[in-house]
Amino acid sequence: MLRLTTIVVAILLLAGTPASATEAGWALLRNGGQVLFLVHANAPGSGDPANFDVENCRTQRNLSDRGRQQARRIGALISARAEPVEQVYASRYCRTLQTARLAFGDGLVEEMDALDPPAEDEEAAKSAREEVMELIRTYSGSGNLVLVTHPESIEALVGVTPREGEAVIVAPTDEGIHIIGRIVFN
Repeated sequence: MLRLTTIVVAILLLAGTPASATEAGWALLRNGGQVLFLVHANAPGSGDPANFDVENCRTQRNLSDRGRQQARRIGALISARAEPVEQVYASRYCRTLQTARLAFGDGLVEEMDALDPPAEDEEAAKSAREEVMELIRTYSGSGNLVLVTHPESIEALVGVTPREGEAVIVAPTDEGIHIIGRIVFN
């Protein structure tokens, strides 16, 4: 009986973790001055077609109807529950730009090559990581900074792979960047 009780308590604790982590993330965003990585909203499939062209959305995976609704919802939640978003950078891929624009409006969104998925060339990948790290280290705004990108880009920088539509709040450290909060929107 004691073992069953222990298992039930462990399951309940684990089930409550995402909600409490999400609330802690919201508390950080309410304070402002935070940097958050946001994974693009729902774009069905994996990878991009063989004829991929970063300048042509018809050659890429794009947001589904669900993804467009998800992006709008994310923007509305951040607007309602956090300090204002001061600046938004997104990778050049259409799914990240669509997510950023639907969530935060065209006026705040700037393209940033360094937020594209990591390059196969190690030197180019390292240069992109350093550019993103410099942006994070030097950010000092009172509003929040949003970086809309891809799961593999976030993994390359912080060592975790968030799911689509998930935000990871980070802070610079001497060794790089550290996750200080997460928000799961779904």
